[in-house]
Amino acid sequence: MEFLKARFNYLFNSTKGLILVAIAMIAMVTAVWGMLSGPMAEMGVREVVIKTLGMDIVQSEREGRIIILYHSIAMAVVAIEVYMITGLLAMREFYKKAVRVLITVGYMMAMIFGMGFAYFGHNWAFHGLYITGLALIFFAGVLLCVALWPWNREYYITDTNYARTKKGVDLERVAFFTTAVTTVLSALFGAVPGSYFGNGFEVFLAENIIRLPEKTTMEYSVIGHLHIMLALIAIMITLVIGRWLNFKGAWHKAAMPLMILGCIVLNLGVWGVVTPLEPVAHMIIYVGATPSMLAALFLLIWSWGKLIKDGTAGIAKPTFLQKLGALVRDPLKFGPTWQMLFMNFTTSGVGIFMAVRLDEIFRMWPAREERIELTGHWHALSAIIATIILFYYGDMIGLKGKVRQLYGWAIIFLSDLALGAVTVFEMKRLFIEEAVQQPLVNTLMYMIDIGLGLLLVLLAIVMVWRLTDLFKKKGRWTEEAAHELAEEVSK
Repeated sequence: MEFLKARFNYLFNSTKGLILVAIAMIAMVTAVWGMLSGPMAEMGVREVVIKTLGMDIVQSEREGRIIILYHSIAMAVVAIEVYMITGLLAMREFYKKAVRVLITVGYMMAMIFGMGFAYFGHNWAFHGLYITGLALIFFAGVLLCVALWPWNREYYITDTNYARTKKGVDLERVAFFTTAVTTVLSALFGAVPGSYFGNGFEVFLAENIIRLPEKTTMEYSVIGHLHIMLALIAIMITLVIGRWLNFKGAWHKAAMPLMILGCIVLNLGVWGVVTPLEPVAHMIIYVGATPSMLAALFLLIWSWGKLIKDGTAGIAKPTFLQKLGALVRDPLKFGPTWQMLFMNFTTSGVGIFMAVRLDEIFRMWPAREERIELTGHWHALSAIIATIILFYYGDMIGLKGKVRQLYGWAIIFLSDLALGAVTVFEMKRLFIEEAVQQPLVNTLMYMIDIGLGLLLVLLAIVMVWRLTDLFKKKGRWTEEAAHELAEEVSK
C-alpha cells in the first residue's frame, strides 16, 4: 500500500508528476488514434486497429469524432499549462490545490469518457460525463483567474528589472491574468453552439465550410472559438517560457504591455466575428496579433542575447562562431524561442499571407487545396506548442549531458523537418502544377512521416523510461518529489 501511496502522491501532488501523467495520456491517444490517419489506412493498419480495439466507426459521424478527439487532447494541453502556471507563480495554497484537482479530474473525464462515447459506441452517460469534465475545466479556469488577480498587494513587486507599474503591480502577472480571463470567456464561443446540438445545429469541421457564401452566427462562433483558443494557448506558453527563463530587463518592460494589449485586441476581434462588426473583425484581429508577436520577438532577442552572453563570459572578444556555439549549446533553452521563430515561417507568416491574398490567390485554387492549407496551419501550430512544452519538461526533469543534447536536438530537427515539409505541401500550388506534383508530394510525405514518426518514438522512449523509474524504490521520481517539497517549504 505504501508503494502505491508514494507514487500516487508524486503523480498527482507534484508539478512534474501531474505533467508526466498528462503527457503520457496525450502520447497514448496520439499513438493509438494516429493509427486511424490516412497514411495508416493506405497500409491497412487502420482496419486492424479498429477491429482489435472494437471501435464503432460510422463514416457519417466522422466530424463529431474528430471534434471530441481534438478537445480531449487540447484539454490535457491546457491542463499542462495550468500546472506550469501554478508551479511558477505565487498564489494561495488553497487556489493552487483546488485548480489542480479540478482541472485534473476535468481533463481526465473529458478524455476518457469523450473518447469512449465517440469511438466505442454512443453511451450517452459517457457523453454527460464528458460534458461534466469540460465544465470542471471551465470552473478551474475561473478559479485560476481569481488566484492570479494581480492587484493583490502581496503579489506586488519592487524589482525594477521587471515590468511593473509605479505602484508595483507586476505586469507579467497582469499578462497571465488577461490571458486566463480571455481564455475562459472565449471558451463560451464553443460552449454556446455546443449547447444547441440536437436543436437545429449540426456538427461540422471549420475547413469544410470555408467557401460557403453565407454562414450562420453559430458557425462563425465555432470558427472564432477554434482560432482564438489556439492563439491563447500559444500566448500562454510564451508567457510560461518567459517566466521559466527569467525574462527581465528593458525587453521585458517593452514586451509585457504589448502582450496585454495584443491579447485584449485579438480577443475583441474574434468576439466581433459574431456581431455586426464582422466585416472589420479580421482587421482588428491582425492589429491584435501584431503586438503579441512583437512581445514574443522581444523574448527571443533577450533570450538569445543572454545565452550568448552567458556562454562567452570567459572570452574577451568572442568571434561569431563562438557566439553561435554559445547560443546553441543548450538545446532545451535555445529550442523554445527557436520554435517561436520557426513558427513565423510555417504558421504565422503563412496564415497572414493567406489572409492578405485570400481572394487574389487562394480562392482561385480548388477548394481541396485551401482546405489542406487550413488544416496544415492549425495542426502545425499545435505541434509547435507541443514541442515547446517538451523542451520545458525536459529541463524540469533534469536531463543533462548527452541525453539532454540528444533529446533537445532530436525534437528540434524532427519537428522542423516534418513541419517544414507540411508548409511546402500546403503552399505547393504556388510553384508547381498539379500534373507534375506527385514526385514532390511523395518526398514531402516521407519527410512528414519520418519526422513525426521518430518524434513519437522519442516521446515513447521518454515515457517508458519515466514509467520504469516509478517502479524503483529510489528512482529519479523520489528526488523530484523531495526537491519540490523543499521548494514549497522555502516559500
